Amino acid sequence: MTLLSSITLAPERRSRPGAALLAATLLDPLKPLLKRALYPVVEKLARVGVTANQVTITSLAGSVAVGSWLSVHTDGKAIWGLLPAWTLARMAFATIDGTLAIDFGQKSRLGGILNEVGDVVSDIAMFLPLVWLPPFSGAWIAAVVLLTAVTEIAGIVGHAFGGSRRLEGPFGKVDRALAVGAIGVWLACLGPLPDSASILLPLFAILLLLTIGNRLRFAAASAVFHGES
Repeated sequence: MTLLSSITLAPERRSRPGAALLAATLLDPLKPLLKRALYPVVEKLARVGVTANQVTITSLAGSVAVGSWLSVHTDGKAIWGLLPAWTLARMAFATIDGTLAIDFGQKSRLGGILNEVGDVVSDIAMFLPLVWLPPFSGAWIAAVVLLTAVTEIAGIVGHAFGGSRRLEGPFGKVDRALAVGAIGVWLACLGPLPDSASILLPLFAILLLLTIGNRLRFAAASAVFHGES
């Protein structure tokens, strides 16, 4: 598991390496790599006056546009290539947004709200086109979307305990985006999904439940670690 070896653990996780492994997310190793790669771009954007909130809104609008377009054109094959392409673009937008906010002094309450709302709405937009695809069912899509929203709410609970935003996995924002992107790659390159792909949404739901539990658990552990019983 070399991918997980680069994960930086929060203080409350160090005493429980097994629990930390179960809460691993691809965000941990990817975030610093993307930040280093995109930092020159962020510097140029900051110089010309682009703000973090503008990037957030652009990413949200793009997700809604791509999701809506795919929902209308589900019978095309190559069109599904938009899904993985936008997944990568969304990750870039998120990195640029965060770097502008933190490294260039643009962090704000409004930005925090836009980020939280934008993540949930963008996830809904990315899952929505799957409703029209066999072998997926609308009920399972609805369940995954609901659990996605609860997952992000669970991440905010860390603030309520006086700690940081919880980002534990195993099915965080980046993991979900890559999973949906992988479905798009299959559809664009190989065509319709096999019947066995119906297991994916129940699997996503299980991973989201684990993620919710991990975020709540580590939020509580963080409060205890910082002396807040």
